[in-house]
Amino acid sequence: MRLLSGAWKILVGIKDGLVLLLLLLFFGVLYALLTASPNPVVPGNGALHLNLEGIIVEQPEETNPFDALTGGETIRQHRLRDIVQALESAATDDRVTAVALDLDGFFGGGQTAIARVGDAIQTVRDADKPVIAFATGYGDDAYALAAHASEIWVHPMGGALILGPGGNRLYYGDMLRRFGVTANIFRAGEFKSAVEPYSRADQSPEAREASQALADSLFEAWREDVARARPDANIDAIIATPADLVEAANNDLATAARNAGMVDEIGTRLDWQARVAEISGEDETTGFQSIRLANWIAANPRSGGSTNLGVVTVAGTIVDGEAPAGTAGGETIADLLHEASENHDFSALVLRVDSPGGSALASERIRRAVLSFAETEGDIPVVVSMGNLAASGGYWVATAGDHIMAEPGTITGSIGVFSIIPSFEGTLDQLDIGADGVTTTPLSGEPDVFGGISPEAQRLLQSGTEDIYRRFLSLVSENRDMPVERIAELAEGRVWAGGTARQLGLVDAFGNLDEAIAEAASRAEVEADDVRVLWIEQPPDPFTEFVRNWTRDEDDAQQTAAPRDIWTMLAPDPRAILATVMAEMQLLMNGPAMQLRCLECPVDVIPGRTSAADAATVRAMAAQWLG
Repeated sequence: MRLLSGAWKILVGIKDGLVLLLLLLFFGVLYALLTASPNPVVPGNGALHLNLEGIIVEQPEETNPFDALTGGETIRQHRLRDIVQALESAATDDRVTAVALDLDGFFGGGQTAIARVGDAIQTVRDADKPVIAFATGYGDDAYALAAHASEIWVHPMGGALILGPGGNRLYYGDMLRRFGVTANIFRAGEFKSAVEPYSRADQSPEAREASQALADSLFEAWREDVARARPDANIDAIIATPADLVEAANNDLATAARNAGMVDEIGTRLDWQARVAEISGEDETTGFQSIRLANWIAANPRSGGSTNLGVVTVAGTIVDGEAPAGTAGGETIADLLHEASENHDFSALVLRVDSPGGSALASERIRRAVLSFAETEGDIPVVVSMGNLAASGGYWVATAGDHIMAEPGTITGSIGVFSIIPSFEGTLDQLDIGADGVTTTPLSGEPDVFGGISPEAQRLLQSGTEDIYRRFLSLVSENRDMPVERIAELAEGRVWAGGTARQLGLVDAFGNLDEAIAEAASRAEVEADDVRVLWIEQPPDPFTEFVRNWTRDEDDAQQTAAPRDIWTMLAPDPRAILATVMAEMQLLMNGPAMQLRCLECPVDVIPGRTSAADAATVRAMAAQWLG
């Protein structure tokens, strides 16, 4: 019996050892896969397949890898600088015979980013390499890219329609009052319209005036860019009388687009592939000899010299504490700058801002971190590069720079402050719930979200808001070397396009990120060939990257996204509307009290990202509201 017991123990020990060994082998292989350097396969020659399914962003969000593994809906995010680098390297590399610009699943990316990619496409054209574009339907962003192509193809059941900036946004004032919610609003800046959605049912005349001026300025910049890229297109006609053009073409949208000179060829995806194959050669799987964008990006990293120049990105909403990529966490960015300063020596810093603002405290945290970084590195120059958005808290951060560069399509300004604290005394009254208690000071239990905020607390909150506004004006006045009184005239929450902002002195010069890097190098007295750009950012999570690349390989094997007809493309996505509602309600309920945020700016919500719980909440609220 003892013999059997001993043998059993030995067998159990062997089993446990084998299990442990297998686990070690599994995690060893997994670690090797996650940490291995990519080995991108680039064919000897072919067309760079620029499949822009999804959106172009300054800094991709850190996606949940389990969404990809379980088939959850995600929208691809392409990093702007990767797309630009891929195109500019393709222009000079003999392996690339053409660029196949695939816009069938393209959702956009902001006017400044679109213009930058358009310039990079033009670089390929200037190198005498064809760029062949295809889409089922072209809207504003897609056409702004396609206009730079040498050939524009459209599906026979597609077309091109230009909408221009503008449209309605949601106002919740009446809804909140219906639920008995009081939006206690404290603001500084007469035109700080960011709070209007929570207090009104429509747009104020002052906000309408400012919004119209901004939309007109952005649209003019868009028209000028498209006209330069495609001078023979009758853009004015397709904008002013689209129905007339379509009716004259026997109600055929695709033919109307061709008649207006907006597209060159009408054909299916297979026809487009065959055209690209005439240049790059045929392939049984993809239709033409193609070079995958991800492989090309990995195989062509940005080269540089020996002198470090840092680039730190403030992308997305500015929030307190730590935050993942795609959101500007005050502590996260400060820690990244501190760590970079400890590990490297820098000659200059470029602060890349693409943000509508957010928390006042976090904005100040980032500004001070930039100043500290520059001082620690020996008072190095700091050049600010504005992307699509550098408004409100984004502009506050920009005041840390010695030189501010923007582009005509940049949205900036919104120099104003607001605070919102909801209280529910009306809601409780509707539910026959009372609120009562004792106090020891005028501020006991304040801000009282149950019984209503007291007059004393309201005065203090308004004072705090005005103090932040005063600090904001002072920072801008010092940075721009302009009297506070003049800054006050330009402030009050007004939003400006980059061209207007330059005329007003809120920015110093036009220029993209590469031009900002060159400006920083010049100020540091570093030769362009000697610059090595170090991106001060969070390294991607290895497991997330592994899963993302794995699933992307599977997606790319299919070669294309599901096409959208032009009417589906133009119709508002209900999921995006829902996500917008949830984002704005969360801002009201959970946002920081003191905010430097531009709500007049485009909402940074990606369709399909709303959780099921959030969706259910909105449906319940709507059902109760509608009775």
